[in-house]
Amino acid sequence: MILIGQYDSPFVRRVGIALRLYGIPFRHETWSAFGDADKIRAYNPLTRVPTLVLDDGEVLIDSHMMLDYLDHLAPAGAAMFPQAEPARHQALKIATLATGVGEKAVSLFYEKRLHTHVSEVWVERCRTQIASVLAVLEAERAKRGSAYWFGDHIGHADIAVVCVLRFINDAHQGLLDMAEFPALAADAARLEATAVFKEISQELIPPA
Repeated sequence: MILIGQYDSPFVRRVGIALRLYGIPFRHETWSAFGDADKIRAYNPLTRVPTLVLDDGEVLIDSHMMLDYLDHLAPAGAAMFPQAEPARHQALKIATLATGVGEKAVSLFYEKRLHTHVSEVWVERCRTQIASVLAVLEAERAKRGSAYWFGDHIGHADIAVVCVLRFINDAHQGLLDMAEFPALAADAARLEATAVFKEISQELIPPA
């Protein structure tokens, strides 16, 4: 497989971490959606990352789709999204909230960096949405006594939340006071210290 995109993207990073945890070999192409748009477009007409090229040449173009595919390759009982309800839809909800707030953080980053005239209305809307989602995630995580969101093993929800928190804190320094989110901060500190999160990692590179 070929994973296209840089690990400063929380969406690329969550797929890279899942691939590594599943022990699935892959090649990583660190192409940027800005500087390498023509290369990416040859595989993905949306010209966005992550893009995952499968061994048979098929191309997956959304991180949720990629993880669903990888779960189907996992041995029985090893998929990182729970397979039984209600845990499955609960985990999907947490992961979707995380990636949704990640999308808002990316939008806010581009608004501030790429526009000559920044819309304060849009900036404030994004800030409010980010804070609201993180408050919900904090409350939900604080209620759980398990090592991970859904039990004793890491799952896609855990990975998504930690990757998004890293992006928000890198892209919007000072936006969050992590002391307000102690449960999320504890998860982030613990997982970011592990070998796979250290390996599948990159400092933020702003678009040129």
